[in-house]
Amino acid sequence: MSHSLRQEFPLLESCVYVNSNSTGAIPRGAQTVLERYWDTLRSWRDDAWLGWHEELDAYVSTLERFIGATPGSVVTDANLSTLLSRVASCFAFRPHRNRVVITDREFPTIPFVWQAQQRLGAEVDIVGDGGPVIDQAELERRIDERTLIVCVPHASFSSGATLDLASLVRRAREVGALVIVDAFQSVGVMPLDVTALGVDFVLGGSHKWMCGVGTAFLYVRPELADGLEPTATGWQAGEHALSFQPATAWAPGAQRFAGGTPFPLTALVSRVGLDLLAGVGIEAIRAHSLTATGRVLERAAAAGIPVVSPAGPERGGVVCLDVPDGEAVKYRLAKRNLICSWRGYLRIGPHVYNTLDEIDEFMDALEQEWHR
Repeated sequence: MSHSLRQEFPLLESCVYVNSNSTGAIPRGAQTVLERYWDTLRSWRDDAWLGWHEELDAYVSTLERFIGATPGSVVTDANLSTLLSRVASCFAFRPHRNRVVITDREFPTIPFVWQAQQRLGAEVDIVGDGGPVIDQAELERRIDERTLIVCVPHASFSSGATLDLASLVRRAREVGALVIVDAFQSVGVMPLDVTALGVDFVLGGSHKWMCGVGTAFLYVRPELADGLEPTATGWQAGEHALSFQPATAWAPGAQRFAGGTPFPLTALVSRVGLDLLAGVGIEAIRAHSLTATGRVLERAAAAGIPVVSPAGPERGGVVCLDVPDGEAVKYRLAKRNLICSWRGYLRIGPHVYNTLDEIDEFMDALEQEWHR
């Protein structure tokens, strides 16, 4: 991790920030984007939309390369909930194939969206025993000929547990089920090649490991996209939307999952962080993440602090620790400018811009709290 990269993130000047699993640090280049956006607004001309659409397309193109997607297979919108709901609206849940298999390690969006489909005939099967680790063997056993959709996290927001997506996709293919992956907690810190995996849908977003704000994305496998027609939709999902004529057909590829008029600012800001990460390369980012989380694991083991997350190389980017009164501990650490998060467990998420010295400083303070 280079000093020049750290210099791009002004937040690091004021604190030890190991909270990228919740909200990533924003690079200073975002300020230039914000100033340029204001200049556009204060001297408004409709022609601004031409440039904005070009920049939105450039952001999507960079994102497609970053996750190994083919051109035209990614669309963006404000949040994952909106995009997942559009995907869900494509399907008829008929009795012979109406099951949606999820886990109990999902972010609340996932069960809420699928449970809303129950009145349309969906049967939601939640796999898990309440523990922090996802039982992959049991998950794959529950995928059968009645399963329409398997919707799982690549990495769990609450424990850092990950899934072997290649194995999961193979099992789903055996029975004709589709696979939707929530990659919000992995994209930007773990390698993800959607084409190599053969996964059907991938959702993620910018404001965690991707060092952006307020933008989510949806990847749709190209061979699948043109056969899908979401009922939750908007005018930009129509073919030749910018002709401003009534659409007579769907847009090709993932664009058919677009909604209404986009809000360009968040994508413009998010592109700054994405460009930085792409310049570093995901393999280098992953190597640094494993080293940094490895230091957290070593220090936790030495202090006797229980670790919830997997300790092996299959772990995600966050380490979760079972600290009594963890939420209060988080706030006390924050008063010392040591920033992490708490979601049932204390979550420590170092990123490519963090140093091992920062990890040690954070863990020194946490040990003091542990022995308090």
